[in-house]
Amino acid sequence: MSAIAPLSPAFFHPIKVVASDIDFMGHVNNARYLNWVQDAVLAHWRGIAPAEDVATKAWVALKHEITYRKPAFLEDDVMAQTVLERFNGARAFYSTLIKRGEEVLAEVQSSWCCIDAETLRPARIGEHLRTFFFPQGE
Repeated sequence: MSAIAPLSPAFFHPIKVVASDIDFMGHVNNARYLNWVQDAVLAHWRGIAPAEDVATKAWVALKHEITYRKPAFLEDDVMAQTVLERFNGARAFYSTLIKRGEEVLAEVQSSWCCIDAETLRPARIGEHLRTFFFPQGE
């Protein structure tokens, strides 16, 4: 294993800012960014994990650390660029940038717990998933 573990390839999730995202100050409400991160992380999982794992596992957020850089506005074309940094046991750690073009609007570090979709109890992330999420190997 190398000293620096490789990151998974970036996953891009488009976001459309709609009227209900806008707060009294005329820009996207800060809380919406967390919804966007959740949407991007779940889309990443569903888009890459094998169908059997998608059907039997679910995710719950454990922690978000967000740094707001610039506001987003109605009709902006926004993109969530998310990277799975690592996973261990039942936990996964993501880094997500919310961007408008090349402008970074927010930076988010988040941790997630994988759960069994039936029992809702924490579930180990299978080692077989490394080949899907980290195709360049470790």
